[in-house]
Amino acid sequence: MQYNRYFFIELLNDQDIDLGLAWWIDFFIISFLLLGISILLTVSSKLIIRSFLKKLSKRTKSHIDDYLLSSKFPLYFSRIIPYFFLLSVVPLWIIDSPYTTSVVLTSLNIYGIIVTIWIFRSIFQTLRSFLLTLDSFKDKPIDSYIQVFMLLIWAIGIIVVFSIITGKEIGYFLTAMGALSAVLLLVFKDTILGFVASIQIAANDLVRIGDWVTMEKYGADGDVIEINLSTVKIQNFDKTITTIPTYNLISDSFKNWRGMAESAGRRIKRSILISTTSIRFLESDELEQLYQIERISSYLSERTIEINQDNQMLNSDKSLAINGRNLTNLGVYRQYVENYLKTHPKVSDQLIVMCRQLPTNEFGATPLEVYAFSHDKEWVAYEHLTADIFDHLFAALQYFKLESFEIHCVSR
Repeated sequence: MQYNRYFFIELLNDQDIDLGLAWWIDFFIISFLLLGISILLTVSSKLIIRSFLKKLSKRTKSHIDDYLLSSKFPLYFSRIIPYFFLLSVVPLWIIDSPYTTSVVLTSLNIYGIIVTIWIFRSIFQTLRSFLLTLDSFKDKPIDSYIQVFMLLIWAIGIIVVFSIITGKEIGYFLTAMGALSAVLLLVFKDTILGFVASIQIAANDLVRIGDWVTMEKYGADGDVIEINLSTVKIQNFDKTITTIPTYNLISDSFKNWRGMAESAGRRIKRSILISTTSIRFLESDELEQLYQIERISSYLSERTIEINQDNQMLNSDKSLAINGRNLTNLGVYRQYVENYLKTHPKVSDQLIVMCRQLPTNEFGATPLEVYAFSHDKEWVAYEHLTADIFDHLFAALQYFKLESFEIHCVSR
């Protein structure tokens, strides 16, 4: 070996110290010096980059520079500068040991690959944070695409690292991966399915972040808070979190309430069970009392004239109420409910307003269903409105001599 390139070896050589030991002493001393310079370069470059981004953020309206700071971009980028410094110094530093030079350069190159991946990671995190501030991307599965790009970068980085360690070309490993494609497909099956599902979800606009989704199979009923490559997180209304594999949104059925949220109102669909024994024809004195109800007075006048004309034409014997046409208390009440809904200020008049009679159930009760839409789609306000409507409708039953159906349990 030749040691004339090393100051410390020449200094120790005058003192008759073993040259091999002197070489190692010189090696470690210079290594620590270079390490100190590298740390100094890292700290100074980090401070310079951070200071530059802070000044830039004050002069620009965009927040992308703020996201670069929060994603640790200055920290990762500052580590690439000592890498280039050491890469240029090492060949001049170690000239007497090709093996040591090779090991150090290989380690530096691997370190450079890892730092590069970190830099890409911080850039993607910055891009994600910035895109989520834009209205057009707030409800898109950005996390899925970021994770796919990061997987590709890590895969490329690992292949390059193996290429550096073994000294073989990258194409050799790509060929090997092609031969192991079946194994890779098995290992990354969930990732591939999740990626395909994310593309289909975004392309078909099936689910957005913030959508109210119901998936009974998994007990999910709440708002979507995150969509990534492998899972979809749903915060239920009891504040629990349900995690569903992304692909299952394609393979299984679910209910998305976005259409309701974007419509002109939220649907009210609820029934009153009417006892069939309380349904009957209206007598003339009862009609006189019902004329006093403002919401149906005009209806009663029109219907009474129409029914009387028809009965006269048919020459119906009205000594029995069943003959000819007649008004029933349930029919008039049904019209009252519909008129009440149409004049209610919190019920939408742009959508369907209807009160319909459903088939009699197995208990002998006749369901009278209210079908309308509330202006206010907020849950609490919607429930209050629904309760107010049905409070009124239940209270109005007595004016039409109707009774709600009750199941009486007989204990033995």
